[in-house]
Amino acid sequence: MRGRNPIRKPVEGSGDVLEVKEVFPTLQGEGPLAGMPSVFIRLGGCNLACKFCDTAFEDFSPWSMSEIMSSVRKYARNDQGASVRKLVVLTGGEPFRQPIATLCDTLLEEGFTVQIETNGLLFRPLDARVQIVCSPKNIGKGYKPVRGDILERCLALKFLISASNKDYAYVPDVGQSLLSTPVYIQPMDEYDAEKNAANLALTQELCARHGYRLSLQLHKMLGIP
Repeated sequence: MRGRNPIRKPVEGSGDVLEVKEVFPTLQGEGPLAGMPSVFIRLGGCNLACKFCDTAFEDFSPWSMSEIMSSVRKYARNDQGASVRKLVVLTGGEPFRQPIATLCDTLLEEGFTVQIETNGLLFRPLDARVQIVCSPKNIGKGYKPVRGDILERCLALKFLISASNKDYAYVPDVGQSLLSTPVYIQPMDEYDAEKNAANLALTQELCARHGYRLSLQLHKMLGIP
């Protein structure tokens, strides 16, 4: 969205209807579960407007729970009808902006692994089996500590790295040292070959210096959603 999206406030309700951009099959491209066949549910709207954001999430519409689950079941199957995509990723936008507990519970009841990708500024109580990956954002005023309720549930923290943007040229301690939370770092895609090469070089340097784990956007490398 490149910061051109409206900043949207959290939505309350039962969660029987959610604002959804799309549901699609892919491979998880980033973080600790990278490479896993998955179904992505892209939820609409975000509570931030990051200038580097490479995702379109504003063209959303109301989807009922039955519509969402019907799409998930369809995309979980391969061409022979076997259910092979066991991971469902809730992304956005910002998933915690909406009442997603009912959706998470339904997915878990049907045997799916559920992962949420969040910026760490919002939270809603969810089943303990839901896995959370937090990617903190610096909106020009420094990083804020990750909420304690997210940090204690967090499977990993994922930071974007940019050699040309001072706000993203380092990895802050947002609470990960307290719980030894695994840290993944990912070169920012700035749609500029020279900048991207510098971002990758800096990311590798930080991994070597601090022991962080490298995260690459596999889906972009493979040319898939």
